[in-house]
Amino acid sequence: MNARFEPSALPTLESERLTRVETIQGQSTDTDFRLPDEPNLPPGYTLKVGGAGWYEHVKTGMDMLATGIVLLISLPVVLISAALVRITSRGPAFYTQMRLGRGGKPYVIYKLRSMYHDCERFSGIRWSSKGDNRVTPFGKFLRKSHIDELPQLWNVLRGEMSLIGPRPERPELVGSLEKALPRYRDRLLVKPGLTGLAQIQLPPDSDIESVRKKLVLDRVYVNHRSLWLDLRIYVATVFYLSGVSFETLQRWFALPHELDDEKQKVVQSKAVQETQRVYPLPVLDQV
Repeated sequence: MNARFEPSALPTLESERLTRVETIQGQSTDTDFRLPDEPNLPPGYTLKVGGAGWYEHVKTGMDMLATGIVLLISLPVVLISAALVRITSRGPAFYTQMRLGRGGKPYVIYKLRSMYHDCERFSGIRWSSKGDNRVTPFGKFLRKSHIDELPQLWNVLRGEMSLIGPRPERPELVGSLEKALPRYRDRLLVKPGLTGLAQIQLPPDSDIESVRKKLVLDRVYVNHRSLWLDLRIYVATVFYLSGVSFETLQRWFALPHELDDEKQKVVQSKAVQETQRVYPLPVLDQV
């Protein structure tokens, strides 16, 4: 399954308006979002990516090795779950959807279907919330156990994802998020992940405020990415899947948390004479 891109529509880092036209499984999708103005940050500032040297190669090797082992062990679970999805609801067992990867490159994500087939034709694109009636009875179990995420191991093997990184987002939502949340695109500096610093400390996205909180932790991860941090997240994820609370994980593994890393900085803009709230951490490096 390949995505075909129109060369003229490919975005560049310098472009203000990014537009990407894609054809995936015979369906065209327009991805159009505007990079927001960022007052309070001098031109040329960018977020420093942790572990961008030797650890980049080590992390890739760890991803391939760990993914191969987990995929081999979990394959029977995936196949049995796929059969039960087909039996308990109409539609395919697997669900594909476009997400944005590193550098904003789109790719097709694979998951076990946990919602009724083609439900977005009636509900539109929106976040899932508690008691979402689009989720099937068996899908509730898949989501609670996170079994529906296991097919994404294939995305890791293809090099589109990492085991640890920010949660991959849908391009249809990125436009609104970038306009509402300055520095949102910093999440795209690394590969998205199956698990991550934000995923094991905060509940799933449900509104713009929940995304704002996760963005703080995503940027902390991008800036402080390292072997030691990833090892802690690996182990913490096992406990998270076992039902250990977010607060306990933070305490046990000394994980960075929003309340510790987020700081307010009040800046008086001479142009508009208004107070704005920004989140200066993680540390920004000037290039």
